[in-house]
Amino acid sequence: MGIPSDDVVQIRHADAAGEPTVVTVSCPDKTGLGCDLCRVVLLFRLSVVKGDMSTDGRWCYIVLWVLPRGGRPVPVPWDLLKDRLLQLCPVAPPFGFDNAYLAAAGLQDLAPPPPKLFLLKLCCFDRMGLLHDVTRVLCELELTIRRVKVSTTPDGSVLDLFFITDARELLHTKSRREETQDKLEAVLGDSLTCCEIDPAGEDMLSCLQSWASLTPAITEQMFNTEEQPISTRGGTISVTMDNSLSSVHTLIQIQCGDHKGLLYDIMRTVKDGNIQVSYGRFYASQNGRCEIDLFAVQSDGKKILDQHRQRALCCRLRMELLRPLRVALVNRGPDTELLVANPVEVSGKGRPLVFYDITLALKNLQKRIFLAEIGRHVVEDREWEVYRLHFGEEHELSSALRSKIVDEVTNMLMGWDS
Repeated sequence: MGIPSDDVVQIRHADAAGEPTVVTVSCPDKTGLGCDLCRVVLLFRLSVVKGDMSTDGRWCYIVLWVLPRGGRPVPVPWDLLKDRLLQLCPVAPPFGFDNAYLAAAGLQDLAPPPPKLFLLKLCCFDRMGLLHDVTRVLCELELTIRRVKVSTTPDGSVLDLFFITDARELLHTKSRREETQDKLEAVLGDSLTCCEIDPAGEDMLSCLQSWASLTPAITEQMFNTEEQPISTRGGTISVTMDNSLSSVHTLIQIQCGDHKGLLYDIMRTVKDGNIQVSYGRFYASQNGRCEIDLFAVQSDGKKILDQHRQRALCCRLRMELLRPLRVALVNRGPDTELLVANPVEVSGKGRPLVFYDITLALKNLQKRIFLAEIGRHVVEDREWEVYRLHFGEEHELSSALRSKIVDEVTNMLMGWDS
């Protein structure tokens, strides 16, 4: 028998206000588990201020000290967080066996099938902040937005198409659909004229790949691989490797400024690079600086000795810390379009709450959204989730206002104070 589920994930609340809550995970190891756990912590709008993780390749032990991010309007649903973390943890094998043996024998549980896709169709009258209000309701209901198609007619009528999945896997039930519709009606009020939720059929699935392509100029502007100096709100970024301190591990040392999802960005980069972390330590100081030590090996269990691979990994880590997301304001004919690119992991998952942050920033700026799309694009063998928001301005935006929009959206995504 495995250990009781209550012992797999433990949450110890702070003794005093302002102190971090301690989240402990102890379970069988699996590739990318640290990245998956950090993604869920980010989804619940928590900031990791300290972290320790260790594994022997079979069992891992992870401790995260977390705080709600500043300005969070609602309490943290700790019980729900525990459930979501527990779902990520592999089940301990029966006594006398290990996961490697069960996998070889074909007795290990198969990966769960992908969640069912649904189409949420909303017809309503436009108003300031409409798209963010809808996005907020969906996030609170644990409905994940996979794709979006938003259009506004000249008379102010809005048609919103959301391709969504349900973390609770209950959207096929009448009660879950009614709960969603009731929440949306409560927020949108009389402006809502139609709200329908249906399974996404094959014809609808084809729409997922029908978004407009990116022009070469936009691709060059957003996905230039050259390291560009930008504000890190915490000084310079340093990424080094050392093979002299351990006979079996390569030490990766990172010093950088803090931002929202920093630990997630590091762990997804390491995961996508087929690097396994045996021991890691993370610390964020009050002055906004972070220090990370990772004792790591390649997928074959050996140290990272190849100089080319060392340089490539260091370069990739620096780029992901400098520009974890790409934000640009471009001209689309006579109008203006905001583009945000979110890197997609090899597993197919991406950074959570990006659309939420974008629409919140634009709502705070009192910017109406005329058209919106979410689609996926492959640029130089790497997949990106690209958010396109069309303002439909009658007059050209001033350079000062354009800079303000880019800065506000970037600050919201990175968790920086404006």
